[in-house]
Amino acid sequence: MRLDYRLVLVKDKLTSLKKTYVVLSSKGGVGKSTLSSLLAFYAAERGIRVGLIDLDFTNPSTHIVLGVDPREVRYVEEKGIIPALVGKLSYVTPATFTRDSPLPLRGESVSRALFELISILRLDGLKYLFIDTPPGMSDEHMDIIYGLGEVVKPVVVTTPSPLSVSSVRKMISLLRESGLREILLVENMGEGGLVDVFKEPGVTYLGYVPFYPGFDNCIGSLENVRNCPLRGFFEKIVDRLVSGD
Repeated sequence: MRLDYRLVLVKDKLTSLKKTYVVLSSKGGVGKSTLSSLLAFYAAERGIRVGLIDLDFTNPSTHIVLGVDPREVRYVEEKGIIPALVGKLSYVTPATFTRDSPLPLRGESVSRALFELISILRLDGLKYLFIDTPPGMSDEHMDIIYGLGEVVKPVVVTTPSPLSVSSVRKMISLLRESGLREILLVENMGEGGLVDVFKEPGVTYLGYVPFYPGFDNCIGSLENVRNCPLRGFFEKIVDRLVSGD
């Protein structure tokens, strides 16, 4: 990645926050965007200034989790873009700019768009930021990790399936090679069994969210999100992420 002014701007912005969590998954279908959205939303419900940025330019989905129509989201432009409020959560999704149509970006174009979006955002007053990324470990992920590794913490989402676990091990290895000293891990659709599987130096197991057949009733509107029967599991993970607040 070529160093440019946007990376410097992004680093300055994120340095002013207490913590920035980059939520990652080595494979699709493990619930990464759902966890990003609900963890950020529940943290904001505590009265903490929290932001959520969806950086999946080709297939953003956090607005579906939160029940937000991206065509109705309005951002205020004043020396940058001020995120919209969804409940108490400061929120930005590229679906607002694309009218929920896919954006055909590839390779370096994605990385440029990613840093451009964050660099023009007003994050004033935020304490925590959650960044939802596309699934996998592509160039844009490595650009974030190598470019912003000093100011972000990776949260890796996995299910207990052998395929997911095997893939996550490779992701953890890549993250370590990039110089990250602490990698956070969340088990989704599991029973907590991965706490022993990933008991290794540099990996912090945050908790798990069990499989729930009626989970569709936990998303799609703020009322559903607030009344989700699994909220307690998410809140325990939030406890770990915003400890001290």
